Amino acid sequence: MIPGPARTNAPARGRALRAVLYLVAAAVVVVDQVTKQIAVAVLEGEPRVPVFGDLAGFLFHRNDGAAFGMGSNATWVFTIIALVVFVAILWAGRRLGSRAWAWALGLLLGGLTGNLIDRLARPPEFFHGAVVDFIDLYFFVCNVADIAITGAAALLIIASFRGIGLDGRLESEREAEHGADDMVSAGPAGADRGPEATGEVGAGEEEEESRR
Repeated sequence: MIPGPARTNAPARGRALRAVLYLVAAAVVVVDQVTKQIAVAVLEGEPRVPVFGDLAGFLFHRNDGAAFGMGSNATWVFTIIALVVFVAILWAGRRLGSRAWAWALGLLLGGLTGNLIDRLARPPEFFHGAVVDFIDLYFFVCNVADIAITGAAALLIIASFRGIGLDGRLESEREAEHGADDMVSAGPAGADRGPEATGEVGAGEEEEESRR
């Protein structure tokens, strides 16, 4: 079930959502690194282990590039990009007001961190490490971190289609707020132009929030 929008300005709620983000990220990192260590111990140097024939199985691979092995000669570039995105996610977390975004950013942060650890700590050398992949899905070989990143992308797409912003507000609410701001800036002449001036929009937003 996709987490629904949850909007609040209360600092306590914001802290709770950040806790969700960090807990999800930590869980992804732990599972990712544990499964990679198992793969190194059990699968490295071994032939492919089929699970569903050619569709899915286990195949050990050290990827020193990006997706599908692209950019293998520029590992340091991907490491720097990952570090920048890592900081950006931590910064965005300060504005969290949505459960969907908390889960999505948690999955993204965890997946990013899992692969970043490989870039920094695994052979052949610091900052140029190869990412451990071992889940063979026919067209490509990936890991738990990659799956988490894909899940994060799916959640963000769904949130976007539903109009849920990072702060938890719906697109319709932001548009109504902008409309109300325009009415206020118009002065007394706009006082009787609609429910925005009488506070009915605010009441409608409260009713809509209670339904969610």
